[in-house]
Amino acid sequence: MTIRFEVDGAVALLTIDRPKVHNALDFETSDALIAAWQRFRDDDSLWVAILTGAGDRSFCSGADLRGVGDFYKSMTSAQRLRRSELVPGLGGITKNLSIDKPIIAAINGHCLAGGLEIALSCDLRIASQTASFGLPEVSRGIIPGAGGTQRLPRLIGPERALDLIMTGRRIDALEAERMGLVSRVVAPESLQAEALKTAKQIAENGPLAVRAAKSAVWRGLDLCLEEGLRIEQLIAEPVRQSEDAQEGPRAFLEKRKPVFKGE
Repeated sequence: MTIRFEVDGAVALLTIDRPKVHNALDFETSDALIAAWQRFRDDDSLWVAILTGAGDRSFCSGADLRGVGDFYKSMTSAQRLRRSELVPGLGGITKNLSIDKPIIAAINGHCLAGGLEIALSCDLRIASQTASFGLPEVSRGIIPGAGGTQRLPRLIGPERALDLIMTGRRIDALEAERMGLVSRVVAPESLQAEALKTAKQIAENGPLAVRAAKSAVWRGLDLCLEEGLRIEQLIAEPVRQSEDAQEGPRAFLEKRKPVFKGE
């Protein structure tokens, strides 16, 4: 299998397992990753996911151009546009596959092209000190077409994003952290433990509240403050009616850990 799916409590660990080709995504691997995301999305016992790459050299180097590139070249522009509107994007989560649960990218090694676009589609990014990042598509005569031109400017601002997109240059993990591209940088041997620790911290909280908070942030990001506050309240109100919202304060008063059920 080119995608490994493991479970640790309420945490799903998805691993792209093609280290010999820098965990590049051919169609088989991309389809398997889409299926893995759907499994995570639909399993009510899984509350948080971690995505990583096998080995220590690469998180993901994007599409495997030997197969995927030839396929897209065989299509007309109209066919490519229609396909982009109907099927999940590269690796599933870049387009047309909505997941309301939190996703963490544990970035080990090269995170390039479509690999970076997949990482940008995650909610949190934790990087190894040996990680590197880049969108080199312009050097191949194309643009980052799996969300790179849209998500990166929203994350780090248009000027810094255009610097990376138009030059195609690579940056190391520390520069990525300074830019706000990743939330933290850790030693290579600590990466998986740090990602799992963060996932379990999230999973200790009320899952309905976590998902609602994620939705409120992303839906309000491009709205004016007044509209954002309105969206926040519309999203918050159903959560307040949940059993979890009763359990949280009750556990606090009883000086015990809450037992959330996602209800």
